[in-house]
Amino acid sequence: MSDKRIVELERKIRELRTFSEDGIDLSAEIEKLEAKLQTLKEQLPPVPAPTTPDEWDQVKLARNPKRPYTLDFIRLMMDDFYELHGDQMYADDAAIVVGLALFEGETVVVVGHQKGRDVTENIRRNFGMAHPEGYRKALRALKLAERFGFPVISLIDTPAAYPGTGAEERNIGGAIAQNIYEMFKLRVPIVIAITGEGGSGGALGLGVGDRVLMLEHAIYSVIPPEGCAAILFRDASKAPEAARAMKVTAPTLLELKVIDEIIPEPGEGAHTDHETTAANLKEAIRRHLKALERIPLEKLLEQRAKKFQAMGVFEELEETHARE
Repeated sequence: MSDKRIVELERKIRELRTFSEDGIDLSAEIEKLEAKLQTLKEQLPPVPAPTTPDEWDQVKLARNPKRPYTLDFIRLMMDDFYELHGDQMYADDAAIVVGLALFEGETVVVVGHQKGRDVTENIRRNFGMAHPEGYRKALRALKLAERFGFPVISLIDTPAAYPGTGAEERNIGGAIAQNIYEMFKLRVPIVIAITGEGGSGGALGLGVGDRVLMLEHAIYSVIPPEGCAAILFRDASKAPEAARAMKVTAPTLLELKVIDEIIPEPGEGAHTDHETTAANLKEAIRRHLKALERIPLEKLLEQRAKKFQAMGVFEELEETHARE
């Protein structure tokens, strides 16, 4: 903040310069005041340079427990939500929410991860980490969308799929793989939005679509930073270092063409204003759905496949260059 004496001196110098324009020679007085002004400015403490949040700061923002979750977005963006339950095989997994809703007056199928707001709800929602039955429940809804020609909106916010023994026994890997396979060939438009954490296969199980949007302070990665640190550095406490190496933030992912658009968040993040965040996301989803509906179905499926096949493309150096 500027010193009041500096503000007053600057005002006085402006006044004297105005008088000088009327033919009054005040140059000596102006020089004295300017010298005094410079001395005062040199005595001020240095202003810290603005800092840009690094990858670990973004991870913490993406995990903020006050961010809007799937049910918040459904309430703020859609009408007449009718939730579907169960996978018709084993159980109803509360970590994934699916159902029918009206979006801009059009029926859509919405699927998404759901975290809890308190300890009790987080236990019921399993902290947004889905079991196999959650992905099978989502697949039921996706097939329903295809049967009736409803567009799909998928909202992703999970650190990862649940890695417990029960999930492995019930083939969590197979459930995720089946969803990925089926979403590639699903004959309706699909818009994906990463709203918080997009972690590992848990995200990909709901993450194949024609457009991939990402909130400004969300993250998206092949593994949570803690898991990466445990594998690479043998120390999960080095998660901040791992996050910086993994490049999990929206600008980097947009540059790499992993995502298609960054949705701005208000203020210091989505947790400060759910309504504005939802309004920004709703506008982007509406715009992309309108564009996708104009694309012939066979071309849409072809473009969807090529979109994901292009991710991770790299070039190999010639052997002679590699040796150098």
